[in-house]
Amino acid sequence: MASLLPVTGTLGIKRAAQLLRRSTFGPTKKDIDDFSTRTVDDAIALLFTDTPAPSPPLDPKTGQTWLNPKATSSNSTPEVLMEYFKAWHLEKMRKSGISIKERITFFYHSHIPTRWSVVQSSEAIYCQNTLFRYYAFGSFKDLFQKICIDNAMLINLDGALNDVDSPNENFAREMFELYTIGKGPQISNGNYTNYTEADIRAAAKVLSGFKNDDTLLNLDTTTGIPIGMLITDQSKIATRHDASAKTFSSAFGATVIQPSQKTGNYATDVGAYGELTQLMTMIFNQPETARFITRKLYRFFIYYDITPEIETAIIIPLSDILRSSDYNISIALKTLLKSQHFYDSDDAVTSNDNIGAIIKSPIDLVLGMLRFFELPVPDETTETSKLYDTVYKNGMLDMFHDLGIEFYEPLDVAGYEAYYQVPTFNRFWITTLTLANRYVFAEQLVSGVNKAGTDLGLKLDIVKYVDNTAHISNPADATTLVQELTKYMLAVDISADRFNYFLNTILLDTFPLYYWTNEWTAYKSTQNDSTVRIQLEKLIIAIMQSPEYQLF
Repeated sequence: MASLLPVTGTLGIKRAAQLLRRSTFGPTKKDIDDFSTRTVDDAIALLFTDTPAPSPPLDPKTGQTWLNPKATSSNSTPEVLMEYFKAWHLEKMRKSGISIKERITFFYHSHIPTRWSVVQSSEAIYCQNTLFRYYAFGSFKDLFQKICIDNAMLINLDGALNDVDSPNENFAREMFELYTIGKGPQISNGNYTNYTEADIRAAAKVLSGFKNDDTLLNLDTTTGIPIGMLITDQSKIATRHDASAKTFSSAFGATVIQPSQKTGNYATDVGAYGELTQLMTMIFNQPETARFITRKLYRFFIYYDITPEIETAIIIPLSDILRSSDYNISIALKTLLKSQHFYDSDDAVTSNDNIGAIIKSPIDLVLGMLRFFELPVPDETTETSKLYDTVYKNGMLDMFHDLGIEFYEPLDVAGYEAYYQVPTFNRFWITTLTLANRYVFAEQLVSGVNKAGTDLGLKLDIVKYVDNTAHISNPADATTLVQELTKYMLAVDISADRFNYFLNTILLDTFPLYYWTNEWTAYKSTQNDSTVRIQLEKLIIAIMQSPEYQLF
């Protein structure tokens, strides 16, 4: 029976790797070994240790950030600055270590996405990303109230066009359907169980009268982050806000939302903002809202298939925890990541295992490689141009496109298909073309050359990696070498046949075991690594191109 009861004892290698792969962007061998000796409480405490907010990205053209608060004519073009922001965000993920904060930040981006091609402002998207990071360990309810008037979102879903005389329902519709409560089974035309078309219209009225702030000088009083603003006159009257009483359907208990303060037929700024708070309270008081968000967390961190048993034993009790904590994401996630269910310890059945059940996203695949092998990367401060242009803009961002993700260009308002689209979910990451490109990236990482034939900015020196007892305890022993690489690189246990394939067919090339020992000994005495390098590169590419390596 699926269980939220916590696991006991020390984690061990397999559980430690499961926790780190799902909660970070890829562990090193040292990380796995360290967590393997810890209890789940100790491990979770480390993962949820807060980290300082990172410094904003730099524009290599000026050597300074353009986010002060926005770019000037001395900066690079808006399109280039957005590429630099993407590189910066990926670099925050790569450098996040054993903290879960960046993983939650990315979860928020995947759940409440924005598109650069619509927003056309790297500044607004950066501020939204900063907002996600600010609330990573906080309340999703509080975060979502800010998102309603976030500059990027006001542009992305036309909230800035929502006026008392010309209502725009785009954001209200997606707020209900995709971001908070979800539809539920349709009862009749315009009635989706959890809300109705009339509720969308009423919510749009509550959300009317706001605009994005192009100056980025209007700061949120709680976070200090630039945010959108209510359209008011000099008397702080919300002139473009619908001040009528909004009555919601029985799905929300026939709640009526109206301004607490009015001047004539207009709401004051206090009254209009108060309506937004009332709307959030109404939506997030619904048990189904907590269940909808919990299902999204479950699919992101564990697996996409929510069976009736999972719904009853995991989703409902976890959603109760989420709602009772005022939607504190960290409290719910800690419970989930400590659970027997997360580690496949709640039953002896192997067909429903969560470990190794998800196909790695392009971001997990690529950043996981960089992090596992501890590849040296150009310094963000002293080699900004090389890091942003060579490594990311002309290297990995191009590769992400080839692997099936357009970073900050999700196909629609629901986000990247692999995180929400029934019934395929993470299988969207694998097509004939994207699988071939996964294989290509493994080769590029070893060669240090991108598909254009130029410097990738990164290169895996596998001889140097293996020739370190912190990574491989006895590299002269071929069996030990393959055992330790497959043990730490693969989430799933491999069969004897698969192990022998990596050992005998790939590394040894059908030669006997002593052949490798002799070659390694010769390399150590002469420092001529030509023979061992060829075989090690073949081995590491074969592992990274294996079906097992695509899973975590």
